[in-house]
Amino acid sequence: MKKLLLITIIGLFAITVNAQEGINWMSMDEALAAQEITPKKIFMDVYTLWCGPCKMLDKNTFSDKKVIKYINNNYYAVKFNAEGPDEITHKGFTYTNPRYREDKKGRNSTHFFADALKLRGYPSLVFFTDDGTLIQALPGYKTPEQLEIYLKMIASDDYKELTTRESWEEYQNNFKGTF
Repeated sequence: MKKLLLITIIGLFAITVNAQEGINWMSMDEALAAQEITPKKIFMDVYTLWCGPCKMLDKNTFSDKKVIKYINNNYYAVKFNAEGPDEITHKGFTYTNPRYREDKKGRNSTHFFADALKLRGYPSLVFFTDDGTLIQALPGYKTPEQLEIYLKMIASDDYKELTTRESWEEYQNNFKGTF
């Protein structure tokens, strides 16, 4: 019994330390389940194993303390391999990657969920509402400063008011970043 208690305490300590040091990544299914208990938007990093800019995003952007804090406080963060084997159930449909080959080096087949999101490249940063509805996908690498406007605009629901190119340009011109 004491051994089990000690293992539990060590596990909780490890989770606490990890939460302080990095983004609290989870699967899409975990994020969707968490939304049912506590509604919160989802921020998804869609990557592939062979993608250089995806690795740069992890190293340079997702390690930034302000980015970590903002994402952890305002979103459920999902890490999704666009060529991986994980099943995702979203809006009543289960997405898979039936052509995935574990032994394949380099590029693998594209996951059906990545296809459903109509991604144009990797990395892609995808935002979902607090009920799991797709808001927007952003293709490409982003620095912390470039990502900040999107994180804050979507977390605050300001994106709902930006219905024209002019309103988006005005929003960008008036945005004061802190990252």
